[in-house]
Amino acid sequence: MADLDELALALPQTTKEISDDGRPSYLVHGKRFCLQRSRRPDAVDPATGERLDDVLMFRVEDLGVRELMLSDARGVYFTTPHFDGYPAVLVRIPDLAKLDRDELFDLVAEAWLTRAQKRVAKAWLAEQEAAEN
Repeated sequence: MADLDELALALPQTTKEISDDGRPSYLVHGKRFCLQRSRRPDAVDPATGERLDDVLMFRVEDLGVRELMLSDARGVYFTTPHFDGYPAVLVRIPDLAKLDRDELFDLVAEAWLTRAQKRVAKAWLAEQEAAEN
């Protein structure tokens, strides 16, 4: 979670909100791109039936990207019927350890790009491209 926090807050114009019960949300221009969900009846532990309180939601570009991510053999990404037709994937916080830092950065940055203003996103992408060259 420390890596998630650092990576998300490094993106331009990103803010962090903490809910009354301590769950973080990351926003750009007031739009959430990643958040920790509260306990919901649609996300339960298959072994115990308990509602999960360690689920993060990340926005994705579109439903095609979502389906590609859900097919990842590691089982990091999942969804629930609540998100049918919605461009987002869910990740349990302990499963973040299955992602290396670059992969986590890509996940966070892609989520951010879905919500950032076009001019801000374009400028950031240009900076990233220049840094790679």
